[in-house]
Amino acid sequence: MQNLTFQEAIDLAKSVIHRFQKIEGKPWNAEGTLIELVKQVGELSKLVMVYERYYYSDRGKENPQYGSNKEKIGDELADILFAIIRLADFYDIDLEKAHIEARKKETLYLDNRGV
Repeated sequence: MQNLTFQEAIDLAKSVIHRFQKIEGKPWNAEGTLIELVKQVGELSKLVMVYERYYYSDRGKENPQYGSNKEKIGDELADILFAIIRLADFYDIDLEKAHIEARKKETLYLDNRGV
């Protein structure tokens, strides 16, 4: 797949979300999406803890579910972004615009702090 702009990536995710809605057991609401987001953050936390060796190093060898690598971490980050896009879509929020506006505010704050 070619390089996508931020908005194109969001639009692709929304397309996948709407396709999944045709086969999922029930419609996703804000609560379900938030629960999924928290679950994905937990999975990311586990992978980072394993990758950074907070657990003993052979844990992944003993049980493959505890294995971690950058690809698995990337997959979880993508799942988190997917859940965020789904939540923004539910509330009809322009995520690209919200992201840009939030960064502008932070830039102004940092400029005022001389950083």
